[in-house]
Amino acid sequence: MSQSSGSQFKDRVLSGMQPTGNLHLGNYLGAMLNWVKMQDTHETLYCVVDLHAITQPVSVWGGPDILRKSIRDVTAAYIAAGINPKKSILFNQSRVHEHAELTWVFNCVARLGWLDRMTQFKEKAGKDKERASVGLYDYPVLMAADILIYHATHVPVGEDQKQHLELCRDIAIKFNNDFGIEFFPITEPVIMGPATRVMSLRDGTKKMSKSDPSDLSRINLTDSPDDIARKIRKAKTDADGLPSEAKGLEGRPEAENLVGIYAALEGISAAEVLKQFGGGQFSSFKTALGDLAVTKLSPITAEMNKLLADQAYIEGVLTDGAARAQAIAAPIMQDVKKIVGFL
Repeated sequence: MSQSSGSQFKDRVLSGMQPTGNLHLGNYLGAMLNWVKMQDTHETLYCVVDLHAITQPVSVWGGPDILRKSIRDVTAAYIAAGINPKKSILFNQSRVHEHAELTWVFNCVARLGWLDRMTQFKEKAGKDKERASVGLYDYPVLMAADILIYHATHVPVGEDQKQHLELCRDIAIKFNNDFGIEFFPITEPVIMGPATRVMSLRDGTKKMSKSDPSDLSRINLTDSPDDIARKIRKAKTDADGLPSEAKGLEGRPEAENLVGIYAALEGISAAEVLKQFGGGQFSSFKTALGDLAVTKLSPITAEMNKLLADQAYIEGVLTDGAARAQAIAAPIMQDVKKIVGFL
């Protein structure tokens, strides 16, 4: 079997995004930039999590034709942002059936009380949770299977996913204890970068989201240069100008968000941004931020469009990635079956 002592698990990263809605600046700064860097330090697997996408009503993810298009769009966005299919394993989740198989085993390990504490289900289900799908409730168990079917040791996550990763750790510990074997690693979260949580351009207290009904709340990776500049010009700010020091951003979420976005795009600290722009008005700062965002994002948009024009290439990447992913997942799933007692 492939179990080993905790110190001997290979450093391996697994992460992914849902193919629903447009990927945006928050996805890029909060996750994808870090994914690109981790390709040089870890074995990396990045998946398009289409099994997670269908936990919401069909009206949200759009039906089969929209889902197929969205899977290709997100794959193109990964590659355009710098994910190298030669360095990383890039695939869509549903092609590797071991994700679903391990989820069932973990459903029998996880406890209802654990899932009842998951705040994201409460937020997504809203007031009428009785009408939410079982899949949405079980989402964190599937996420645990996504991670542990590859014995992933590290997962880059945003603050909103930390609770799900804690559940993944609980499942791994309970499985190991139940069967008296140190088989699954206790996966560590990786929270990196100056903009791990990019906020809405319309409300600095809410995370930038592809589900926000206002398109002005986010910068999509498919936006034109004019759209990017316009959205930043219209971004909400307060009446005061930019402070000269970072402590002057306290209690000013919109100002803090825009300074943080500039810092992340330029690869500098918020203090360095304020050293350059502090004391000035938001109008001139927004112009500079718009120019910077266009410079950084327009090449990604252009590359995405180029990739999407070659559907055979996208299909080839996903097919190859799924085969490479399954080569890791299949032996681990076979070991799980032996440990549990399946014939």
